[in-house]
Amino acid sequence: MTGFLFLYGMPGSGKSTVGKTLADNLNLPFYDLDREIEQSSGKSVWQIFADEGEDGFRRRETEALKHLIGQKSGIVSLGGGSLLAAENRTAVEAAGCVVVLDASLPVMQARLQADPQQRPLLAGELNTKLPTLLKDRSEHYRSFENHVDTGALETWEAAWQVQVLTGLFRVGRMGESGGLSCAYDVRTSTGGLAGIGQELAERGISGPFALVTDENIGPLYASRVMDSIRLSGEIIQTISIPAGEDHKTFQTVNRLWDFFLSNQLDRRSTVVALGGGVVSDLAGFAAATYLRGIRWVGLPTTLLAMADASLGGKTGADLPQGKNLIGAFHSPAFVLADPDVLATLPEREFRSGLAEIIKHGLIADPLLFNACRELAGLSMEDFRKKPLTEIIRRAMAVKIRVIEQDPFEQGSRAVLNAGHTIGHAIELESDYALSHGEAVSIGLAVEAEMAEELGIAHTGLAGELRTVLEGVGLPVDIPAGMDMEAVLAAVFRDKKRAGNGVRFALPVDIGEVRHGIHLTLDELRSNHAFHTSFTRS
Repeated sequence: MTGFLFLYGMPGSGKSTVGKTLADNLNLPFYDLDREIEQSSGKSVWQIFADEGEDGFRRRETEALKHLIGQKSGIVSLGGGSLLAAENRTAVEAAGCVVVLDASLPVMQARLQADPQQRPLLAGELNTKLPTLLKDRSEHYRSFENHVDTGALETWEAAWQVQVLTGLFRVGRMGESGGLSCAYDVRTSTGGLAGIGQELAERGISGPFALVTDENIGPLYASRVMDSIRLSGEIIQTISIPAGEDHKTFQTVNRLWDFFLSNQLDRRSTVVALGGGVVSDLAGFAAATYLRGIRWVGLPTTLLAMADASLGGKTGADLPQGKNLIGAFHSPAFVLADPDVLATLPEREFRSGLAEIIKHGLIADPLLFNACRELAGLSMEDFRKKPLTEIIRRAMAVKIRVIEQDPFEQGSRAVLNAGHTIGHAIELESDYALSHGEAVSIGLAVEAEMAEELGIAHTGLAGELRTVLEGVGLPVDIPAGMDMEAVLAAVFRDKKRAGNGVRFALPVDIGEVRHGIHLTLDELRSNHAFHTSFTRS
């Protein structure tokens, strides 16, 4: 992370405990500003207040803060009044992101009474002084944009909410089977592409680099990435592949291998994938199989790739018989999503990406689902004006939580397949006239109706889901004339086939999807909701 995450708020709001958990989660150093002051002064905070008064302490606080900001990055727990001084606030906001931790007065009182480290400003009369201090500082705290209420949350939950709010993640369980799949950072940073060279250098991710992009994205953003990486002193070459799912083939992978060889990439080199899901899947797979595996970095440029395809280490290519039938689990070394690039995303691709975001809300985040509901009826002009960083981060958070629980899709990770079993089949049978997101949207709608008929989903869920999907301009019906038997054949060629059936992930309610629902060919053919989905159009 270039910069700092500063935790701010009243005594007892949880800054130190949450900060330490965040530092562990993100593999970053943790700094407590009071401890830094004590270390630099050789005195305890109590001694400083006794010898120099609050004014003396504030002077030392400013000095310690300036010194701390000279470090590279980390999580910082600030004192409850550190940013009352305009000089300190300006310095901190220039150095990173500030999140204010809130809690109710009774919660803070209980925490402070249980803490042997009493604060000088509250000494002796906690129950009288704390309400006064809160009243005096409330307006100041409200002036900051980012807040997390820690009052009803366990420490790990509060830390996770801070990560969701700020877009700071670290996927930490992908390396359990060995190889190059290891823990990696995920960041969402507006304007971040311009600083990618520094981000890579900070993480020790070295070149020579091979930038893989496509003919649509390359002219827009490749030079920005290459300039940044070259500025950090590295060598980088680029290859542009044709855009589109119909080029997600073994032949394209072979082109990438040839490019890596001709540019003498070795096992210390890094592949950079700049583009949507097709680019990240192909570049990641080529990296996974070249020299038995080299590093790759994901720079997703579509909404769909930011929310889904760039995360989790699934890489691969299609065969004529089906999607993603060739592939490998190979985690990226770093993922950076820059929402600024969405300004040039075509409307159809933009709306397609919303399908995966709605799916993530359906799986595990009702707040995200409701945020998508509120997008209904917006024009592209409206979308261009609307900040989407929050929904991107929330969608990322859902996928990251799922893949950390099941890195190699041995169980619960299969919930991410919601909408995809039917969706992949109709995408294939449309000869990719339907985009991936459009096909997933239809798959979600059809599978929700199937789930209701099977008694798995709550009554009315399918209608609610269709309304949200249609509201953001996505299709929900199988195209007229598509052959049911051809779709069934494609379903049963899917990699989720198990014995005489296929495993579905079907919705139960908003925020809950059940995986491992085994349906045979006859059961699927006789499902009324599935059957009528081919006649409704």
